[in-house]
Order: sequence, then structure tokens, then C-alpha cells
Amino acid sequence: MATIDYDKMVNELVDDMIQRIAYRTTDEDILRIRDAFEFAREAHAPQRRKSGEPYIIHPVSVARIIAIELQMTANPIIAGFLHDVVEDTPHTIEEIRERFGEDVGFLVDVVTKRKYVGDDGRKQESNFRQLLKSLHYDIRAVLIKLADRLHNMRTLASMKVEKQMKIAGETDYFYAPFANRLGLHSVRRELENLSFQFRCPDRYERLMKLLEKDKRDNEARLADLVDHVKKILKKRGVNARTEIRWRQPYSIYQSMRRHGRDFHHVDYRHVIRLIYDDDSRKEGSAKKVLNDKSTCLKIYSILTDHFKERPGSMINYIDNPKENGYQSLHIRLLADHGEWEEFHISSERMVKRSRLGLILDHIEPDEKEGVEVVESMNVYDSETEVQHRDFKWIDKFKLMLQDIAENNGDALFMDSVVSTLYSEDITVYDVHGNATRLPMRGTALDYAFEIGLGEHAQYARINGRLQSLKTELQHGDCVEIGVNPNFEPHGEWYNWVKTYKAKNYLKPLCRPQMAGKYHRCEFCKPLPGHEVIGFTDIDGSVTVHRRDCQHVISQAAQMGDRIEKVVFPACETCSYPVSTHIRGVDRYHILQDIVTSLSDKLGIILTGLNIECKDEIFDCTIQYQVHSADELRTAVKYLASIDGVDEVSK
Repeated sequence: MATIDYDKMVNELVDDMIQRIAYRTTDEDILRIRDAFEFAREAHAPQRRKSGEPYIIHPVSVARIIAIELQMTANPIIAGFLHDVVEDTPHTIEEIRERFGEDVGFLVDVVTKRKYVGDDGRKQESNFRQLLKSLHYDIRAVLIKLADRLHNMRTLASMKVEKQMKIAGETDYFYAPFANRLGLHSVRRELENLSFQFRCPDRYERLMKLLEKDKRDNEARLADLVDHVKKILKKRGVNARTEIRWRQPYSIYQSMRRHGRDFHHVDYRHVIRLIYDDDSRKEGSAKKVLNDKSTCLKIYSILTDHFKERPGSMINYIDNPKENGYQSLHIRLLADHGEWEEFHISSERMVKRSRLGLILDHIEPDEKEGVEVVESMNVYDSETEVQHRDFKWIDKFKLMLQDIAENNGDALFMDSVVSTLYSEDITVYDVHGNATRLPMRGTALDYAFEIGLGEHAQYARINGRLQSLKTELQHGDCVEIGVNPNFEPHGEWYNWVKTYKAKNYLKPLCRPQMAGKYHRCEFCKPLPGHEVIGFTDIDGSVTVHRRDCQHVISQAAQMGDRIEKVVFPACETCSYPVSTHIRGVDRYHILQDIVTSLSDKLGIILTGLNIECKDEIFDCTIQYQVHSADELRTAVKYLASIDGVDEVSK
């Protein structure tokens, strides 16, 4: 086996990076970047990564992400080379400041973890607080940390399972949603999928195989559709390129869980992007939005002249961008093959924003040489109108931290930060049209607390219909809260809300529960054969979780040292209750075939059954006992093979 020349490889990586950024970097800064590389190489010389590679490969890779993928300038690149020097070597932050300047010293200082003595959970929280605090001053430090996390995730395979779960949990819980909030969609997607791949490798592989087959099966059909659309647009004088973007395994899996569907019944496993040339780059912000809207509506009009539009499917993110700045026009059209297809109409500027997020607001074109320069990223530069408009959530973040400090809400810090600020958001309205933003899957009770009515909220009217306060809200809902001065929310509703305000009020009402010595998580309900992990609770008991359980992801992110590898074998004397939903075309003996497939063919004990038939379509929910996840999968496979059954979901 040939020996790898790591010195040669590292030098080539650095040379390639410098060649790529030379057109937008001064000769003086190139020398400073090379000096930082040599300093880091010497400092990390004795160290090796878990994979056995020289440690310098990591800071070089982080610097490359900062320079090439995030298109940042000299000081952040230098800080990328040096980001682990103070934490992992004898060198000090004072040395960094003296040799590379105050700005580089500031960036390295922010991303260097502080020494912390005490509970592991508070240590991780302290690290998150330190990083988030930098948002008040300069966003570049956060971007360096995201680059660091991205490379760590790309090379996570060399770690032990427990370490993989800890790092993947932190990524899923904090870094991926944070990248999304900053508008870095490509970074967010990669982090989510890498986390999913290491948390649930078996499920990830199954979904990847299904996606690859789906691509092959639809390749010719989609190619014909795209060619047809391009010809239609070209005939009307619109030049647009197209992309077919397939959803990633994590996104597919989330839809399967959210809607209780199998892979083949998940809607819109791909989208078609129509991207037109943006010839208004030198115009003001308001003029850009006006031109973008006009062009998008022109394309929309052309397409709906040829294809049937799904009623109510258009979403206008141009007039109403997401809080992270995302813009596009979404529509769903009935294609020639008889299936609804989702189209995203965007300009080149919008596509660039979806990749670079807030960084784009700091890239200024040099008219003479076409050089792109990322200047200082102070998020409170009052002269940057677009910046202030698109990232008001940072002001919201400051207010929440202030409220936590004033009301001793430290115990809710991380859950509040993640749920309130970093998840995908929706907008809902009151009867007067006033808008309120909530995290996705936020409830009517979350809304009640956001508008100051939560303490005595009793019910909600959503789009005019009476609903429970637990009802999850959808983007665009009109909500009215019913108040009763003699009514107070119940403590068990704590697990139904997402926002800091709601959780902070409901937390004292929750009743503590005593844990057993060894037990299954009551939320994810793992089965033998599932990909599981153990978590040691405060009382010393161990809870077994599925690796995709949101509760263990949160705990792994904050108290990773309590994760432990567990074995959860099947046992002939132990069975577990499960529920399966079946939907299909009604026929004679369909119920008998369902029961027979489980009880006679598999020897499974049924505990409950509910079936409803309407207009020749049947819906059936069946409860039964299984010994393992494999037995459950076999049962689902048998049920799906029954004549007339269209959909089976666990």
C-alpha cells in the first residue's frame, strides 16, 4: 500500500486555494495567509487526527471552506488556519494578535472554547453562549465556526459511535438550524444530511437507494418536461436555465414522519428550478425587488398559459422573504404526464443568496476588475438597509437573552434559542391582518403567548373554525384566541409548545416524573433492531432512545458525555405495542385479508382495529404487538402486498 505524502497534499490544497482567491486578494494579504498557514502547520506539527492524518489537514480544510465556499476575505481565512491554535497548543491569543493583528485575534478568540469546570451540559451551553454573543459585534466568527463544524462532519467516520452521536446531535440541534437562519441553505442541507447519516446509517442508506431509483425512474420524463418548458419560455423571449433539485434523505425522512407516509407517498420529492438572468445587479434594493417580481410574474403567466395551476399553490417569497432573506416564487403545475410538479422561479441573485445568505449583503462588485470583496460584517451597520431588514431576528435574539437574564430562565436557554430563533418560520395573521412569525409547527398556544394572551387562553379559531390551542398552525393561517379570565393552561402542554415565551410560562407547571432504572423513551418508543443510543439521566437510570429522537438530539447537543452505547436485543417474552395506518380501495374480504396477513401468516397478536369505508376508499388503523423493528417492517411489507392496499404507514 502506497504511503501518502501529506506534506505534498497539504501544500497543493493551500496553493489551489490561493490560486482561486488571488483575483480578489491583495499580494500583501496572500503573504499573510501563507504566514498563517506556516504558523498553524508548525503549531500543530506533533498532533494527529483520529483518522491518523496530520492535524494540519483540518485547519487547512476549514480555511478552504471559508475562502472558496463562503467567499470570505483574508482575515477570516487566516483565522480559519489558526482557529484551534490557542485551544490545542501552547500558543496564546496575545501571540496571534501581535503577529496577525487585532481583528484576527478577535476572531480566533471568539471561536476558542473557554476552559470550563463543572457539568458537561453547562459547558456546552457556555460554548454556545460565547459564540452567539459574537452576533452582537461581528458575524464572521459564527461563519468560521460553521466552517469548522462542516469539516468535522465531513470527516466524522473515524470517530466512535458515542462521539458521532454527540457531534451529530450538536449539529442537528444547533448548527444546521443556525445556518438556515443565516440563509446558508447549502450549508444547512449538508449538515442535516451528514448528521442524519451518522445518527441513523441504516435508514439513511435505505432512503438513498430509494432516491436513486426514483431518479432513474423519472429521468427521461423530467428531461422531456424541462425541455418543453425551456422551449415555451424561449419562444416568449425569456432566457432561463433549469435545475432539477432532488430532496435529500433527511428532508424526505422529515416529511415521512410529519405526514405519516411511506417514501412513495411523500409529495414533491424533487422541485424544478427556473433561474433567469438578473440584469439589474447595479440597481437599488427596491428596484431589484420590483424587477424580480415583474420577471417572476411574467414567467408565471407564460407557464400557466400552458399548464394547469394547482389552486392556492403559489407562494410569493419575493414580496415576503423568509426571515433569513430567502426569495423565490413557488408554484405547482399539472405536467403532461398527469402529476403535479413544483416549480421555483428565481433570479441568479436569489440563487446566490440561497447559497451565501447574509454574506451576499457584504459582497460588493468592483466595477473595474470584477473583484468580489467581503468587508467587515458588523450586523448592526445602520447604513446597510438590506442587512437590517433581512436580519431583524438578531434584535429578537437580544431581547430574548435579556428576558432570560431578568427572569432566571437559564434552564430554558438552549431549547428556547433553537425553537424560537433557528427553526424554519411561518407567518400567521390576526383578524385585522397583523402578522406574527412563529417557528414551524408552532401551535395556537404559542401564538397566544406571542401576542400576550397565553395566560388565560382557552381555545382558538383558526380560519374561522373552532380549534384546540394544541393545534399546529400553518403558514398564512388567520388566528383568533378565545380568552377566559378563569382559565389557565395545563402544565402538560409544555411539550406542545415551541417558543420561549410559552415554555417559560409553562415550565413551573410541569410535574416532575420519576424515572425507572432502565427504560424506553416515552416519545420515540424504540424497538429492538432500531438504531438506538443510551442516555444516562440525572438519577443514574439509562433511557434508550432511537437515534432520530428529537429529545436525545437535544440532550446529546448539551450533555454529550452522558451518551453511552447500548444493546437493545429482541426477546421472545417481550413485545411492544405498535400502530399501523392502512389506506386503499375497498373490496370484499379486505378486512379479513388484513387480519389474516398478521395473525395467521406472522402469528402477530392484534390488540385493536378501527376501519372506516367511504366512497369505496377504506381507512384502517390497526394495533398489535411486535418483538422487534424487523418484525414491524415485515408486517408492513405483508400489509402493503395485499390487493387493494395503496398506502401503509407506521
